[in-house]
This record gives sequence, C-alpha cells and structure tokens, in this order.
Amino acid sequence: MVADREGGARRTPGRAVTYAVCGAVLLGGCASMPDSGDLRNVESTPRQDTGVRVFAVPPAEGATPSEIMQGFLEALTSDDPHYDTARKYLTAQAARAWQPERSATVLADGPGIMAETPPAGREPSTGRTYALAGDRVATVDDQQAYAPAHGDYRAKVHLIQDPKSGQWRIDAPPDGVVMGKSDFQRNYTSVDKYYFANDTRAGTTGDPVAVADPVFMRSKVDAMTQLVRSLLNGPTTWLGPVVRSSFPTGTALKDGTTGLTPDDENKLTVPLNAKAAHVGPARCTEMATQLLFTLRNLAPTLESVDLRGPDGGQLCDLTESRADSVAWHASAQSPDYLYYLDGKHRLTRLPASGAGTGDATPVPGAFGEGTKQLGSVAVSRDERTAAGVGADGKSLYVTPLATTAPLEPPVLTSEGPGADTRLSRPGWDARGDLWVADLNPARPQLYVVPQGTGKPVAVTLPELPGPIRDVRVAADGARVALVVAAKGDKQSLLIGRIEGGESVSADLKGEGGTSAEPPAVVDPRPAAPDMEQVTAMSWAGDSRLVVVGREQGGVHQMRYVQVDGSVLEGPVPAALSQVKAIAAAEDDRVPLVAYSEDGIVRLPSGAQWQKVDKDGTAPVYPG
Repeated sequence: MVADREGGARRTPGRAVTYAVCGAVLLGGCASMPDSGDLRNVESTPRQDTGVRVFAVPPAEGATPSEIMQGFLEALTSDDPHYDTARKYLTAQAARAWQPERSATVLADGPGIMAETPPAGREPSTGRTYALAGDRVATVDDQQAYAPAHGDYRAKVHLIQDPKSGQWRIDAPPDGVVMGKSDFQRNYTSVDKYYFANDTRAGTTGDPVAVADPVFMRSKVDAMTQLVRSLLNGPTTWLGPVVRSSFPTGTALKDGTTGLTPDDENKLTVPLNAKAAHVGPARCTEMATQLLFTLRNLAPTLESVDLRGPDGGQLCDLTESRADSVAWHASAQSPDYLYYLDGKHRLTRLPASGAGTGDATPVPGAFGEGTKQLGSVAVSRDERTAAGVGADGKSLYVTPLATTAPLEPPVLTSEGPGADTRLSRPGWDARGDLWVADLNPARPQLYVVPQGTGKPVAVTLPELPGPIRDVRVAADGARVALVVAAKGDKQSLLIGRIEGGESVSADLKGEGGTSAEPPAVVDPRPAAPDMEQVTAMSWAGDSRLVVVGREQGGVHQMRYVQVDGSVLEGPVPAALSQVKAIAAAEDDRVPLVAYSEDGIVRLPSGAQWQKVDKDGTAPVYPG
C-alpha cells in the first residue's frame, strides 16, 4: 500500500512485494507473519492527516500465502473506491461474490492472524487456512449504521494455489471488511442524514420537524455522492419506524451519476430518476430540504440545491435560507436565554450570547417571584412557558413567562417516598409537549403532558436494566435519552425511539381522532457503552449529547457522544470537577453550561470555564 496527498496514486518502483507485505510509506513498519505458532497482531495503520489518501498495492508475483493475507487486509483500509485492488487478492469467483459494502467490523487493534495447521496424523490439504482474531469495538452494517460491539472476533480465511499460474489467492474471504479502530477513524466519518418526524406530512400546515439519522461514510471515496445515495435509500432500520422521507419509494440518482460536487456558486445539481419526476411543488421542496440539511454535513458553505429529472428538466430548487423556513430542526435554533435557579430559588435568565452576570434577571411570572421553591426547571422551545418541579420533587407546575400569570395547581404529582424518588427534571420537545418521569420505585412511569396543560399520558416503557434516573427528550420528539440505574452504583445512558402517540396528542389538543394509543419508548440502545456511571447528560445537537460519567476504573470526565453509541472525535470540554448537572443547546455556538462545586459555570468557545453565579443551580437552555 502506498500513500499520497489528494490526487493520483504513487508507486515506488521495485518495492511492490515489500509494500504489499509491510504497508505504506506512512504505515511505519510491518508485523511478522508466521506460518504457525501463536497469534500475532497486525499493526493498525496510524492516524493520517485528513489530506492524505492511502492506496493499496496489488499482489506481487509469487507472493506467499502469508503475504497475500497481509496485502489483502492492508487493501481493506485503503481509499480504493470499489476495493478493486483488494479483489485482486481473491480468486475470480470469490472476487465476484465478495460484498465489502455489506458490513465493516471494527476491532480495537488490527486483526491478529494465525496460520492453522492440520491436526496430527491428518494429511495437509492443498489450501491454507488462516484465523483472524481481535476484540470487537463496533460494526457498521449495509445501511452505514454504526453499532457498538463487544466480545471476541473470529473469522477464517482460506487460500488456494492456482494449478496453472501457481499464484496463491483467497477463495473464502471474511464477510465484509475488517480493520482496526485507527484505520476506521481514518477511513470513515460520521454524518447526519435528515428525515421528517412521522406526525408531519407534505403539504400540511405547520413545519415538518427534521430528525437526524447518523451514518458512517467512507470519507475520501466520493463522499457526497455516497451520502445522497444513502439518503435516497431511506432511514436506517432503527430510526425508520418514527420518520418519513419525502422522496417517493424507488427514487435514486440518475444512472451513471458520480462525483457530485457544488459549483462555483455553491449550488449542487442532483439528477434523479423517473420515480421523482412527477411530485408536486410542496413535496419537491421538502425533498430539496432533506438534501440541503444532509449535505451541509460535508459542505457547510452549500447555498442551494437544484433537483433535476431524468431528462434534465428542473423539478425544483431551494436556497439555504428557504430551507430553514420549510422545516424545523433543532441545531438551526439559537436560544435567547440561559435559565437557572438563583440563590433565592427564583427562575433567572441570562442572555445566551454570554453577557456578564450582572445581566441576569428573574423571569416574569410566578417562577421569577421566588414564592415556590423549585428543584428543577424547563423552558419551552419558544421561551414563553416554564415548567418546574418543587424542591421536594413532589409536584410539577407549568406557568407562562408573563408578569400577570398566577401559579396554577400542579399538572402532576408523585407519591415517591423521598425527593430523589419523585419527579425527574422536565423537558419540552419542539411540538410543545412536556416530558417528565416519576421515579417512585413502587410505580415508576414516564409521562408526556400535551402542550404542558393537558392530562398527563403514561408512556409505555420496555423492560429496562433498572429504574430511570433522568430523562431528556430530543427536540424532534422522536427519540428520548434515559439514564437508567443498574447493579451497584452503575448508571447507563440509553436512547430509545418514541413510537405512536400522535393520535393521543391530537385528541388532547382538540384536533379530533378516535384512536388513543399511548406513546411508547421502543428498542433502547446504549449511547455511551464505555461509561459505567453516567451522572449528567444533555442533548447538544441533532444527534449528539454531552455526557458526564466514569469509565470502568477511571475518573469522571465530560465528552460528546452520538446517539448511535459512537464517540465523536475532536476536542472534549475542559475538565471540571464535581459536575452535578450539564446544559447544552443544539446550536453548538452557544456556550456549554454546568452546575458544579463552583455554582453555575459556562464554557465559551476557546476559553476556560467561567463562573456565572456561585449560588445558582439547575441550569437549562430552552427544551
């Protein structure tokens, strides 16, 4: 394998065998390849500069079975678009049948390789069998969906020698591709596809709510075309039940389309097949919105998309400014204020832009007067209504942020035996529905309060490892983050889908409907699998959370994680001790805020933690 800066591949004459066995110029050495004996690890490629592309080298004439194995595994980590070089290590039949896009298995280190020897007394076969082994970290399926994985990886690879040419080739390769974690991080990048929450339809009144669906793409292999194809193929299996796509079933790129890239005016033209040729204007605009939201992951400066039919005629076009008015998504919303409880137990707000602490003022209305002792609060996305749980955890109150508004009776009460076994902190979604959990061990339950004023509706929960300790619903209302207790002092973070409930919400809002099935949390999956004790969390983007917790045997730390369980690369928040609560906005330009031993502190971009209010508690942004 050889490496080069973006551009053409580069070969070093006379070193094909060495490179096929030992790797690229940038690989830094090679592992020994015994024909028998103990398992040896194959070193994983060190992380590369993002401007570097790595290319595989085909098998050398007369390469030994061990060299074929090493060269094939190296080729799996290259930037070869269709794995054409890797296929050269296979027999013709195996090359046709092999499906590298089917899956990617990620190991902690590069796969270990060991040659298998036949049992004593048995004649050796004409082929060679090698065992691949390693510790699983994750898998990526054929929808590019990431899933954390644990346990041993074991796979066998068989080689045969061509009777005519005498060349060794692999006739039974492993399923998909397999590589070490560092190679995966170099080859793949996480991006969000966007679909719409199920309870919004094309052409209806009210903005559709966009839901992010994270996938992993090969970052240097025509990534934009890959991403468009993935979007058109539909949502991942896990998210699919709660979202819809505006693209008609069967919509695909026009045959032969490759190399999609914006033009000099930052406009991207996307040619589609006949399935999309007859959609109406409203639906076409939603299609373009999905594309624009999705492609801004890879091209932040993209300003417009132009959808074309198979004959080249324009279906519709959409600018960035119009897209944000067509559909709502959380990361495009910037809060006006940060909210917290001051030393007098009043709900106080401070400009989210980071003004001085002298600009903090009590909110208008009952919560700003301090007559009701509060333990936790939440402010609606439009910043017009607040919800608060009393200091004793027993009652949930909802009140407008208006001077003349009196405090109404509680909308929900808990009979838990103590403050920490009653109501959790509340949270709002984009539809204006309020979510809260009753932590009463005798009767634990998650509730949604339609518009914050309707009758609380019990949410159906799956079997969980233990009782819920904290809950934060995503802005889109399609997903919910749960901190769940387990054995000992362990607490894990799970992400579940929210299915159903649209008709319940409609009934309780006076919009008609006859079916009143309650919403349900379905198929929860780990979002921070390496943390054994999650103590605080907050949504921090359309598919991202900021989490405070401890890994096994480690110390408490703060980091960003994706809803699929992957850990985002890049800088982590500066260390902060004794964090009791964390608050983030989906807009990443807004400072991170925490409640720690120093009271309320915030972390402006590029700066250290700064004190906001030494007596403050319970910080929140709208949501």
